Amino acid sequence: MSRADLSGERQTSKGLEPAPGRRLHPISLWGLALRSFVGGVLMGLANLVPGISGGTMLLASGIYPRFIKAIAEVSTFRFRIVSVVVLGTVLCSAVVSIGLLAGVVKDLVVDHRWVMYSLFIGLTLGGVPVVWKMAGKASRVLWIGAGAGFVAMALLAWAQTSGMGASGVQQGGFVLMFLAGVAGASAMILPGVSGGYLLLVLGQYIAILAGIDAMVGALRDMDLGAAMEPALGVVLPVGLGVVVGVVVVSNVLKLLLQRYEAATLGVLLGLLVGAVVGLWPFQVGVAPQPGDLFKGQVVTAQLLAELEPEKYPTEMFSPAPLQVAVALGLIVMGYLVTALVARLGSADGRPA
Repeated sequence: MSRADLSGERQTSKGLEPAPGRRLHPISLWGLALRSFVGGVLMGLANLVPGISGGTMLLASGIYPRFIKAIAEVSTFRFRIVSVVVLGTVLCSAVVSIGLLAGVVKDLVVDHRWVMYSLFIGLTLGGVPVVWKMAGKASRVLWIGAGAGFVAMALLAWAQTSGMGASGVQQGGFVLMFLAGVAGASAMILPGVSGGYLLLVLGQYIAILAGIDAMVGALRDMDLGAAMEPALGVVLPVGLGVVVGVVVVSNVLKLLLQRYEAATLGVLLGLLVGAVVGLWPFQVGVAPQPGDLFKGQVVTAQLLAELEPEKYPTEMFSPAPLQVAVALGLIVMGYLVTALVARLGSADGRPA
């Protein structure tokens, strides 16, 4: 009797699936939970870093097909134990990793922006082969979709540099935070799409990380009063957006991929390449001066004293030759990391 027969699973193009009429063996269920935990942790880290796709991380852990199937089943109120274990483990481990590391990632972006942005560029471009392999072959529809996606992302980057985006921190209201959560959730569904970058362009990336870090710090100090503001103003709306986004966006994207696969993958490809436009690395946060107009307010000495570094507007600077060389090295390293992780997702290098 084969190992597949003993475990109650069979090998398919999308990984291990329960054989018809058989239940998943308890040992296999624990192994599935372990893979789900690893995939969730990696997905949480990916959502903290603009440029890395949570979907790509799930591919690397070998849990992506199960995760998509679990979303489809739970969203239609089919609560099989395998789907509940996979979905619950992935989401819980992702939330824990985000809560523990949000502050570290935020500080790195604020204090070493050009270094982190260089790495983000490489990580972003590393997702291009993932989507390209999903497309299979080039076509006119694919290129049209890619052009549309590139233009859309370039326009978002222009809005960012014009002061309407993420040059600093824009603490949005409930609705904007909710939409940011929906945008971030898109990265949990398809490999190659970075929710962190979408949050960066929307101007909510650092604000969300700061809110999560503030809530975790307040809870660590057992200060429930201090935890309420970031919990209600940031974590709650973003969390609701993520839940709605995972359910709605996943089903919409699945439908689009079924009916308009080439066009949809083309748009995703264009979004990835266009994302680099808004990640020009050689920029630095600069404190506004008294008398300057900052977000509709005249900067005073008191306002400047209360202004945190992550809220500073950014300015371009001319890099030194060594900085250019380091940036290029980081871009290559980021590309290789994402490409390698995607490669590990399946034996033949194609997304599962």
